[in-house]
Amino acid sequence: MQRSVALRLSAASAAMAVAAGVGVVLSMPEASAATGTATGFATQNGGTTGGAGGQTVRATTGTAIHAALCGRASSSTPITIEVEGTINHANTAKVSGTSCNTAAGVIELKQISNVTIVGVGSGAVFDQLGIHIREASNIIIQNVTIKNVKKSGSPTSNGGDAIGMESGVRNVWVDHASLEASGGESEGFDGLFDMKDNTQYVTLSYSTLRNSGRGGLIGSSESDVSNSYITFHHNLYQNIDSRAPLLRGGVAHMYNNHYVSLNESGINSRAGARAKVDNNYFEDSKDVLGTFYTDAAGYWQVGGNVFDNVTWSAPGTDNKPAGPNPQSNTTVSIPYAYTLDSAACVPDVVSRTAGAGKGLQVSNGSCTVQSPTPTPSTSTPPTSSTPTPTASPTSGPSQPSGTNLSIGAGSDGSSKADGTSYGNVRDGVLNTYWSPAGSTGAISIKWGSATSVSKVNIREAAGSAGVIGAWKVINADTGAVLTSGSGAGVISFPRTSLSKVTFEITGSNGTPRVAEFETYT
Repeated sequence: MQRSVALRLSAASAAMAVAAGVGVVLSMPEASAATGTATGFATQNGGTTGGAGGQTVRATTGTAIHAALCGRASSSTPITIEVEGTINHANTAKVSGTSCNTAAGVIELKQISNVTIVGVGSGAVFDQLGIHIREASNIIIQNVTIKNVKKSGSPTSNGGDAIGMESGVRNVWVDHASLEASGGESEGFDGLFDMKDNTQYVTLSYSTLRNSGRGGLIGSSESDVSNSYITFHHNLYQNIDSRAPLLRGGVAHMYNNHYVSLNESGINSRAGARAKVDNNYFEDSKDVLGTFYTDAAGYWQVGGNVFDNVTWSAPGTDNKPAGPNPQSNTTVSIPYAYTLDSAACVPDVVSRTAGAGKGLQVSNGSCTVQSPTPTPSTSTPPTSSTPTPTASPTSGPSQPSGTNLSIGAGSDGSSKADGTSYGNVRDGVLNTYWSPAGSTGAISIKWGSATSVSKVNIREAAGSAGVIGAWKVINADTGAVLTSGSGAGVISFPRTSLSKVTFEITGSNGTPRVAEFETYT
């Protein structure tokens, strides 16, 4: 399906002792974290603050990065690791400790949380060595270059991904990064920015992705659709064959990106995925948006984009390009605030801001470049030590006031476990419940006519408190996501008139049991 790239271009005293031996310099605690604040979907689910509020450590080798992680009091103790110099296989060894789980030949952010890695000084270059984020949360990677990571040949690292995320990853912000390869799969390279196996709430901003057969994917197969809530903004995709990105299931938001020389395809929305594509500039490229290489359709909402010398292939069974006159075929609700630059100025703004070593410059949303606001040193990071989402539902009273509209309404949902009923969530009785057949599923409340709803209250059955993990509330009339988060309780969203509302559980740590799905005006 894919050719190789057309154009080739040839980082406790015992812990301190270990750190000193590998090039870690400890600085004063409570230093500020990375510059600026997270944007996009990384602001949701409790936000992404990385190592803010914790100690700052300087590292000049990969081993030193691992030593800094392993020298923390716990796997969730906040830390900012300032990296300067070249990180490669020769200086990246495994380090052991109770607060880390590292490996040689890759920067391993595994089973940890509350970490910032930021390039400083003359810059940080990860040469042929990738960053692997696994079972982790609240991670910031900023102002680094990662290049020529291979999955075959020599040396290999991180499955060939420059940055790869998998297995329950939550809240990652990658900003002002330069991600580069020197060819496609036949030359040993894979993706530049990959997410799979239940990765959610990620933002890639002000970064460059260059000279690769594969820009990146969201979902490793047509059945891996648990990945969602990904934002891409003010990035440069240049000389990429495909996957800019490939999106399987889930929701993604692409705005103010500059796409140049996408050789085969660009944003590939498939397997039910929904992409909101705003004010991007597509240039000298082919099939920049659509569903490609599959008959499993995806969807998109488009607006304000510029298509400059873009060519489109004829539609077929496995190829459904959005052009030559791209039109929206879905609507996508975005829960965070953002300001769009005009697409016409995107090439200029992105050229001055995207990538490492650009002084962390950003756009002010009016086509003007400016320095970011430093992150206050008093930022408070999440306190959870687990890699599961740390946010609670939108705050509200312990019991909403007013009439529970679910009493007397109808209900349905996805397949249910034996012995449970959809009606058990609207009977006002806490000792009856609905359970999905597995660890995920959906339950709905429906009325015969449009009803205004602004709050739902999800009450778990006795003995099941805390089982429900990630979820989204959906306007089942339109498919729009009204809000998303994790954990049962009171959930608020803008008042919406609808005839059916769905609570979809997308992650849990067991079999959920919903005793009551209450709805309120």
